Amino acid sequence: MDPTGTESKSDNAANFANRLTNIKENHKFQKDGKEGHRVEDPTLGLRHIVGEIKDKHALKYVYVWHAITGYWGGVKPGVTDMEHYESKLAYPVSSPGVESNEACDCLKSIATNGLGLVNPEKVFNFYNELHSYLASAGIDGVKVDVQNILETLGAGHGGRVKLARKYHQALEASISRNFPGNGIISCMSHGTDSLYSAKRAAVIRASDDFWPRDPASHTIHIASVAYNTIFLGEFMQPDWDMFHSLHPMAEYHAAARAVGGCAIYVSDKPGHHDFTLLKKIVLPDGSILRAKLPGRPTRDCLFSDPARDGKSLLKIWNLNEFSGVVGVFNCQGAGWCKVGKKNLIHDEHPGTISGVIRAKDVNYLPRVADDTWTGDTVIFSHLGGEVVFLPKDASIPITLKSREYEVFTVVPVREVSNGVRFAPIGLIKMFNSGGAIKEMSCEKSEEGTTVVLKACGCGLFGAYSSARPKRITVDSEEMEFGYEEGYGLVTVSLRFAEEELYLWNITIEL
Repeated sequence: MDPTGTESKSDNAANFANRLTNIKENHKFQKDGKEGHRVEDPTLGLRHIVGEIKDKHALKYVYVWHAITGYWGGVKPGVTDMEHYESKLAYPVSSPGVESNEACDCLKSIATNGLGLVNPEKVFNFYNELHSYLASAGIDGVKVDVQNILETLGAGHGGRVKLARKYHQALEASISRNFPGNGIISCMSHGTDSLYSAKRAAVIRASDDFWPRDPASHTIHIASVAYNTIFLGEFMQPDWDMFHSLHPMAEYHAAARAVGGCAIYVSDKPGHHDFTLLKKIVLPDGSILRAKLPGRPTRDCLFSDPARDGKSLLKIWNLNEFSGVVGVFNCQGAGWCKVGKKNLIHDEHPGTISGVIRAKDVNYLPRVADDTWTGDTVIFSHLGGEVVFLPKDASIPITLKSREYEVFTVVPVREVSNGVRFAPIGLIKMFNSGGAIKEMSCEKSEEGTTVVLKACGCGLFGAYSSARPKRITVDSEEMEFGYEEGYGLVTVSLRFAEEELYLWNITIEL
């Protein structure tokens, strides 16, 4: 921060007046580091920390955050070893429309103190030197934040579109050179300048932050990501942001991410975790049961307001290899206040909301059914633990209190032989049960039909069968199994697999 600058104080954010003074880490990230003293030995710096993270905790990937301008306040002009980037102080100018919608502390601070903007002709050098250093330390990618600040800095650079295009071209060229896996997450980047200038970046934050201490924000967060994904999901992979697993709304957030088709990560304080919850979204090997598409609102939710109309539930659908998944959320009670310019709870006690679940809520369900599918489905409710056979065009009711949720696995029913109907559900203790099933085939013989499945993970595996199976084997080992006559629920336990991403061979003889 400049000596003459005005500090930006907040209990939940950075000091927006600070500027980047070096592309390398400061003493805080060096082994036995001391303030005011940098050790140039790379083995004692960031590489040491990254190596320990990966080796000690068996993590595969480590990303680093930086703003598109380096830091919130940009790159400090004239600082030693940074002069060749030719950064100059620029003062953001926001539009009256943006100013009237929200008074932003971040923008106010940067507009007051100025931002050290790297010369657009030198910005590739800046990114390349920063990213090559990070890559040499074992970093696998970057989260590039504050991208929308560029639209306020176009004066003197040919306008905001030209400036954004220059920066994004340089950024993506550097990412391509230094992080071969296209390791970039875009953030604060919903402006059209950023969206249309980004040609290679594939992952984008789809909403505001997860605010753990703002009770008004949680239902709005889920609804806003779902609706933003209608647009963003057509050309980007929407990112739902991190959350805390040990939090009053943790299950609500976790369920939404399980149907969101997104990466899942938490920002828990070390030692403060709800492992029971985490085991519903993450397998022991660290992989997740990720759905195939970005999670979008169902068709009957497109023109309703599930946050404020007092009568609508939010339903988010997605697809697995052989099933669909629908998350249902009561998001009523909070919304953006045009007067207060912030999220507010407008109804402390929103009422219970009712709706229905139908097979056609999963828009592309016919794509994962076989050619003989008649439209009948089986629906498994995660919290209720119930299996319901649903004839074509039928529906089941769902009623949720304020801030409640439910997740339904929707599976097309197959007639496999002699009138026996079958539908694979998956790992029934996971939110997205059907994400565990990767392959399925049916083998018919004179003795009957054998369903052959390949599935990942461990725990209780479930399927629907209208008749009790004769025999079930897992990797050729005959297994004991449960069968509930009234519901047709077949269950068998899959043990922990030592091999990462292992697929079990499950055969069910009918």
